[in-house]
Amino acid sequence: MPASEREQAAAAERLFFALWPDDALRRRLAQCRERLANDGNGRPVPAENLHLTLAFLGRTDTRQRACVEAMADAIRCPAFELQLNRTGYWPRPRVLWIAPSEMPEALKGLAAALHGGAEGCGLSLDARPYRAHLTLMRKLARPPGDARCPPLRWSVDRFVLVRSTTLPQGVKYDVVREWGLGE
Repeated sequence: MPASEREQAAAAERLFFALWPDDALRRRLAQCRERLANDGNGRPVPAENLHLTLAFLGRTDTRQRACVEAMADAIRCPAFELQLNRTGYWPRPRVLWIAPSEMPEALKGLAAALHGGAEGCGLSLDARPYRAHLTLMRKLARPPGDARCPPLRWSVDRFVLVRSTTLPQGVKYDVVREWGLGE
């Protein structure tokens, strides 16, 4: 491998595009999480890490990052409302989540544009259909009980690019760039 390729590989970051809740919504999401799994069953996602992934890019070198940022600069999408009103549990990954029961067309279009644009930048993304959700807890030994959360309204007016870093104490997410919607 030539030196320049080794340097790019060493500089690769683990990135994803996401919707990033404000502090007030994060507090409401954390309250919902506690209501749903108040028996200590599972590992809660820290409030500062709560997000809705739009496109997971994975290991991204500096050239690919510049490409996806330029692609995101060109996206035009209206702001939209999300109603987080459905909770669920996926048994195989043992994940508790909250999601909209209906996905707005703007959300579908934004996720599709980011996915297609990232692939155009040479990234290989997950081919499964997009399922908008926020992970609230991981590693649940059993599904949560009958507790419910009130619907949470989210006025979405931006999306972000996030760097994921694995540390001994857990995963740390840093927003590295953001784009407004409806502009």
